[in-house]
Amino acid sequence: MRSSGGSFRKPEPPPPPISVPALAAQVIERANREVPADAALRSTLKNARGLSPVDAEAISNAVFQHYRWFGWLDAEAPIEARLDHAAELASRFERNPESFSDNELRANAIPPWTSLQVEAPPNWARSLQVQPRLWLRAHPNYSEKIQDQLEVKSGPFPGSFLYCGSEDLFVHPAFHAGEFEIQDLASQAVGLVCAPQPTETWWDACAGEGGKTLHLSALMQGKGMIWASDRAAWRLERLRRRTARAHCFNYRVAPWDGGEKPPTRTEFDGILVDAPCSGLGTWGRNPHARWTTTTTDVLELAEAQRRLLWHVRGSLKPGGRLVYAVCTLTRAETSEVADWFSQTFADEFESVPVVNPFDAHSAPVSPLTLWPADTGGNGMFIASWRRKASK
Repeated sequence: MRSSGGSFRKPEPPPPPISVPALAAQVIERANREVPADAALRSTLKNARGLSPVDAEAISNAVFQHYRWFGWLDAEAPIEARLDHAAELASRFERNPESFSDNELRANAIPPWTSLQVEAPPNWARSLQVQPRLWLRAHPNYSEKIQDQLEVKSGPFPGSFLYCGSEDLFVHPAFHAGEFEIQDLASQAVGLVCAPQPTETWWDACAGEGGKTLHLSALMQGKGMIWASDRAAWRLERLRRRTARAHCFNYRVAPWDGGEKPPTRTEFDGILVDAPCSGLGTWGRNPHARWTTTTTDVLELAEAQRRLLWHVRGSLKPGGRLVYAVCTLTRAETSEVADWFSQTFADEFESVPVVNPFDAHSAPVSPLTLWPADTGGNGMFIASWRRKASK
């Protein structure tokens, strides 16, 4: 007998259950020097079917725990065993961080080559093992609204907040309305050191996707003018989208490859060179990079940083300020670059001591090194010079 309801259709089987360890292992297998773990993670999560936000967060945590505690793990063990061991170490550190000595942390959390490049305080290695914090910067006039809408605690700077919630901020209406940015405290400190004025014209010479451009614009109250440059067109396209969302209009995009010819003949009141660097200051947030960065990378980047400073210096007005910032802590990319510039261009530039934004009552210093344990976020190096008046 045939059913009057038509032909019978066998239901599709349900998708297999998500295996957090298996997907985390898949990310780790794909990650290498050319494919950073965060990129492999984004791709894996995007392609995984039926993945809940809870599962996605668990996979992310497992991957980053693996690299955060990589120095303790047996490289020959199966990835799943390493993931279990990393989780045990992370749990122990959270319960009793003092059960790890400074010497143990220094020996296992940091690659050996760094000892030749970084004069680190004892708590640097310990700070790298702490779960990274998420910092926000509210746009002017929205601080109270952000406090009402989001689970936050006030940070050390006006408009800075520590996010304590679990929402996906990238889909929050306040984010899409341009009311806040996700920006680490050390990056916010760079803008505060620049301290651009509404009447000035600035050049964000290595603007990337525009995080610091947006901060400079806010500090300038949407007035004056900012030229934003980068060598990658795709970064500048993302910058345009970010500025549109944030209602930032006092800027111009000017592609620049870092060469001798500046993107404009404009003379600037201030230039920020937030240079490409090895990123040691972000190792707490990006633990995979600890195990892929090399001394060769550091030395090649230091040369590139010197070229950038060489090429931008002629675009400053007499009396204008040049700010050099890198989110790294290696000697070759920080003090050695700053010393080279000060000595090479002593006739043109004078060093300008800056006040540490995290300690407004401290004496100005030149240059300024911010360590992760002191910022609660990334590490950063900042140096500043003023172009001398023409004779």
